[in-house]
Amino acid sequence: MSYRVDYDPEAIADLKRLSISGRKRIVAKIDWLADNFDDIQPLRLAANLAGFFKLRVGDYRVIYEFDRTHRVITIDRVGYRRDIYG
Repeated sequence: MSYRVDYDPEAIADLKRLSISGRKRIVAKIDWLADNFDDIQPLRLAANLAGFFKLRVGDYRVIYEFDRTHRVITIDRVGYRRDIYG
């Protein structure tokens, strides 16, 4: 059973700034994450992003959090790796 994916308004705005092909690639990877979440080890972030996790999609990063009880992944931010952590 896959997880439901919710998008924070900031993440939606981030996705809209990307090319259509980049957006499709990232959304496909997020869909993969939702379908395979029980089989992966989430990559925890530290410092000012402690409590969040990252998903790598080429040079882009998807910053998310999750709730295993309700089976929900919330996408918080999407961006180029050097910009997303700043």
